[in-house]
Amino acid sequence: MNDHATPAQLESARRVLAHEGALGGGTARGRTAAARVYEKIHFQLASMISVGGANLLFARTATLTQGEFARFANLPIDEGATKLREHLEAQTPAVATDSAAALFGNLFTLITTFIGERLWGQLLRRAWPSLDDTAPRKKTK
Repeated sequence: MNDHATPAQLESARRVLAHEGALGGGTARGRTAAARVYEKIHFQLASMISVGGANLLFARTATLTQGEFARFANLPIDEGATKLREHLEAQTPAVATDSAAALFGNLFTLITTFIGERLWGQLLRRAWPSLDDTAPRKKTK
């Protein structure tokens, strides 16, 4: 299994973060957007695989991400979006957005591996109905 975000999933993560940032407004868009994305994805995952299952997926994702971004090394994922927000707020806005994109890109890649692109796309559309372009599209020849 590929333990790093695919380019398509990383782009999906960036689109979702940008969408949440635009919805939230303010100067700390990337930081608060990351917490909102975490909360929405966690809710969708918990409805499918339980809160514990969602926490485990986020914990695995944080472990994978810390290889690229050491600032996730001490992230207590089981405490949820509050700790993620605090962690991201300790960084500059650009770094926070890049870190969150890496985290969510890895998560999207893991989940897509487990449940497939179609089901993952449906889950994303449930979380962000106004953003119909969150799932990566396969290129046609």
